[in-house]
Amino acid sequence: MRAQTGQSLRSSTRQGGRRRRAVSAAAAVVIGVMTLGALAPPAASDSAASADAAARPDAVQRALNTLVRDDGMPAALASVKDRNGRARTYTAGVGDLTTGSKVPRDGQVRIGSNTKAFTAVVVLQLVGEGKIDLEAFVDTYLPGLVRGEGIDGRRITVRQLLQHTSGLPDYGIHLDDDEIRNRYFEPRELLDLALRHQADAAPGETWGYSNTNYVLAGLIVQKVTGRPLAEEMDRRIIKRIGLRHTYFPAPGEMTVREPHPRGYHRSPADGPLRDFTEMDPSAGWAAGQLISTNSDLNRFFTALLAGRLLPAAQLAEMRTTVPAGTSGLHYGLGLTSRPLSCGGVYWGHGGDIAGYETRGGVTDDGRAANVAVTSIPTDEAAARHVNDAVDRALCG
Repeated sequence: MRAQTGQSLRSSTRQGGRRRRAVSAAAAVVIGVMTLGALAPPAASDSAASADAAARPDAVQRALNTLVRDDGMPAALASVKDRNGRARTYTAGVGDLTTGSKVPRDGQVRIGSNTKAFTAVVVLQLVGEGKIDLEAFVDTYLPGLVRGEGIDGRRITVRQLLQHTSGLPDYGIHLDDDEIRNRYFEPRELLDLALRHQADAAPGETWGYSNTNYVLAGLIVQKVTGRPLAEEMDRRIIKRIGLRHTYFPAPGEMTVREPHPRGYHRSPADGPLRDFTEMDPSAGWAAGQLISTNSDLNRFFTALLAGRLLPAAQLAEMRTTVPAGTSGLHYGLGLTSRPLSCGGVYWGHGGDIAGYETRGGVTDDGRAANVAVTSIPTDEAAARHVNDAVDRALCG
């Protein structure tokens, strides 16, 4: 459930663009020589696209082909929408390394830390309703719950949770691959795991990506509403804007419901790919449990930036950012901005979970793109190529 920092926002296993030699599934889920099939041609949803739009599929397809051919991704998928609303989908590689089956167009994938943007939206909706105060301390809603070495919920604000400036340690780096794959975790278990470790920094001192922040944000939502986070997310976002292929897996639900490419994971980084499609995603919860498609992510971020999910004041808060890493990335309240090679920025989040990585977002003028690959890149070149594919899609 990692977003993008430096090359990509990775939990403490890969912050600032650094990667450990071995990327564990546990780190992936809380942050996130193969036989390749034929590279699928792009599919256009509007045959009357302009010359500019017609050029884009070629650039995007080439980027996906590179991810499969040169970076060893089993599959790569993309969905791109231009400023006029015309959408295209792309695939490369194979959906199943065992059978060689085709990649489902716009197939469902685990979207990891993109879930944080959804959680942040619910929190900010409650801020707009006067039920949560961004400047209130965590203890206002969860009295006495957050205590540890250098950790005190009476000093950490809701804003600091959403912006990753709380200094809270990340529970994810302390989880084992096979444990997270097969075990159901209650949110309080994840929090308790984090609280066994000392604070990374004092509240407000520095930016530091931690999935623990969003577990607490989810617990605050549940305390304030009296309802499960998944229900609030479904009612307030998914159904509201018609995300037909997005859902929060139920407890114990380890499969992916709709057509999907299988997800693969390497640990250690030079080890063989293992099929991680079926897993219990509860270690992600409010920080990384959602399943969606590239086109649904485009719809979500487009609706968000267009003001369809939040009042203007709360959207402005969400877009108020601090520097995160050294590559021009900035982090707001569950939302990132990243510079484009063609000028301007795009807004999104991104996420990793064992088996899948997703990157993308939208521009202020209505362009949208999301790219998914079916294995977390284990080197900087491959991670950069995923981001490059998004840049080509938005700038092509």
